[in-house]
Amino acid sequence: MHVHVQGQNGEAKFWLEPAIELAQYAGLSMREINEALRLVQENENDIRSAWCKHFSG
Repeated sequence: MHVHVQGQNGEAKFWLEPAIELAQYAGLSMREINEALRLVQENENDIRSAWCKHFSG
């Protein structure tokens, strides 16, 4: 399970399992990566629910 995050200058991919961690990124600053990580952590339950809903059907 993972989530993609897009910014103005690049993108990142975060694994959600077994724990939230950065998988890869391109074009984003460390400040942007840290902000994206914070948002993924804060919205983990919603992201997981959307993932399951999207891939269940």
